Amino acid sequence: MTMTVIQFMKRFPNDDACLEHLMAQRYGFRRTCEGCGRPSIFHRVRTRKVYNCQWCGHQISPCVGTPMENSRTPLVSWFYAMYLFTASRHGVAARELQRQLGVTYKCAWRMAHKIREYMAKVDGDGMLDGHVELDEAYIGGRKRGGKAKGLTGRGADKAIVFGMVERGGEAITRVVEGAGRRDLLPHVRAHVAPGTHISTDEWMPYRALPRMGYSHGTVEHRSKQYVSGRDHVNSIEAFWLILKRSIRGTHVWVSRKHLSSYLGEFEFRWNRRKAPERMLADLLAFRT
Repeated sequence: MTMTVIQFMKRFPNDDACLEHLMAQRYGFRRTCEGCGRPSIFHRVRTRKVYNCQWCGHQISPCVGTPMENSRTPLVSWFYAMYLFTASRHGVAARELQRQLGVTYKCAWRMAHKIREYMAKVDGDGMLDGHVELDEAYIGGRKRGGKAKGLTGRGADKAIVFGMVERGGEAITRVVEGAGRRDLLPHVRAHVAPGTHISTDEWMPYRALPRMGYSHGTVEHRSKQYVSGRDHVNSIEAFWLILKRSIRGTHVWVSRKHLSSYLGEFEFRWNRRKAPERMLADLLAFRT
């Protein structure tokens, strides 16, 4: 069961509770001191966000290596922002963080960007196997004046993204420069186990998959064929649909420069769709 707002506020009422959680998750209060080498109990220094060794005074800062490092924003605001990201299906806009946290837009944007990067880092990239679907998508579109709708950036009107989804399992996505073999197939080799059955549409670069050691089946979208036996790409297309709806509805537009962090955020959410209660727990574990 996912945590409610009331439950969140009871668990993390202030910065002290958040810092104590950080210390417990990342280091523990009883540990061998790196300074003196003795088993020690680390105590909070009340005037700073650090803990001291009881013997030599060696200090540990639980925030170092987390999105909160070098931030003057209260820890409880960071924790609540992470809660909002895991409680939403379609992401959180910087304007929404600004309203809910009472911070400046610049601060809210930076927090959102840091949290998305952190979500991608926590999620990581594994190796897909079994039955995998591949598809490329074009994010953005034209509006009056010929400019991109939903995306800004150098060059083309649309950004190309490539996705790999294990049937019933996890997703891995990448922003790519093009949709040719050299752009797509190296990602397949890096993230899909040899011998895996792969389903795609009829896009020509995928014809090389059998020579790479994969079993390959296709559907002919141009002929309005969307399922052929066990072959379809409905899972990866569902992922693209959620991503595009979120960009249009929540973010309005995203830059090409930061598109990969948005992909990482939605991978994190997709990969925990069957156990949504894990989302906040995985972020607040701070195991990266």
